[in-house]
Amino acid sequence: MLGRLLAWAEKVVDLRRIIAAVSDRRRRPRIPTATVVQSILILFLVRLGSLNAIEQTRATFRWRQRLGRQLPSADSLGRIASLVDPETLRSGNQQLYTRLKRGKALAATSHGLTALALDGHESTCSYLRQCSGCLERRIKTRQGYRTQYYHRFVTGMLLTKPFPLLLDIEPIKSGEDEVDAALRLLERLLSDYPRAFDVVVADALYTDPRFYRLVLGHHKDALTVLKANTPELLADFRSLVANREPALVQERVNGDRQIWDLTGFTSWTAVDVPVRVVRSSEVTRVRRQLDNVTETILSDWLWVTTLSPPRAPAAAVVELGHDRWLIENRGFNETVNSWGIDHLYRHDPDAILVFSLLCLLAYNLFHAFYFRNLNLALQTRHTFVHIAACLRATLYQDSLPFPSRPP
Repeated sequence: MLGRLLAWAEKVVDLRRIIAAVSDRRRRPRIPTATVVQSILILFLVRLGSLNAIEQTRATFRWRQRLGRQLPSADSLGRIASLVDPETLRSGNQQLYTRLKRGKALAATSHGLTALALDGHESTCSYLRQCSGCLERRIKTRQGYRTQYYHRFVTGMLLTKPFPLLLDIEPIKSGEDEVDAALRLLERLLSDYPRAFDVVVADALYTDPRFYRLVLGHHKDALTVLKANTPELLADFRSLVANREPALVQERVNGDRQIWDLTGFTSWTAVDVPVRVVRSSEVTRVRRQLDNVTETILSDWLWVTTLSPPRAPAAAVVELGHDRWLIENRGFNETVNSWGIDHLYRHDPDAILVFSLLCLLAYNLFHAFYFRNLNLALQTRHTFVHIAACLRATLYQDSLPFPSRPP
């Protein structure tokens, strides 16, 4: 199964060329960079979770068959990864997107707009281990205040169908907030993927004039959650919507939804253009598995956006606002729990970034293979976890520590 995936990737997305273009800072490398990159990429594809786990599969002949040499040691993989140029990995992910887009593998959602979701994620924290890229904070514990060291990133995900695409990641540096790193990431994404998305969606933290000015400056639209961090706009909207009937009522299988849509707000003076506010009041009925009792959940959502009503009707704005959660559910939740992106393979800021970028590349390759190469019957019958287990079995089947027959 692993050989099938890699053969498909080489044929469809030219994986061998992507790997060969990756470079590092070594002057006279004894181990080729392509060998290290390909080894770590396979580590993520088969979801082994650590360098020590992949080192225990060195006995299998498949490594020499694939790499043309023995698998490097765990120490060599971590050391060389810290020297890899991350820009060459970003370029590889960009080439993967281009190939998939040309092959009609990525489609927009039902309303026709493609969104880029941005969000921050904390990857690791420790009271004992520290590196030059660690952020610091004071935590109150039972033993008093202690300094905690942690790493945090901003990730960009392209919300396409049938699977989202993780485009890039940017570390948050000491002395800056999440929006600062997000602006740096967004500048790069707007340059590398100028036509990939129409609107940028994010949570309430990004309801920030700096974010909106950057997005509007590149002729894109923005959509963010509206909360109390923008009090003038929030108060203006509530005063106008108090006695209005909803513009749209949607009936759903598990509840209904009432939507208010107001445009032309100029009370947010930090942004030079009028903005639009959409509210969705939702009733959702959920049957709890524990006691089989149906519970009614009430939720009220507010979004501010620069999208015009002709381009994005109220229902499309609500769908885009809820699709933002894909970066949490399909992005962070899946890569952390199934792909091991938060594992500290080597506590070095450059190595952490390189391993994260390779995890993003492996994530995109795996999902592209699953939806574009496996037929619908296999997709219906087998989950992502089962296919990943089949990939992992390829490495283990030829590396048993004991003979197949007794002596």
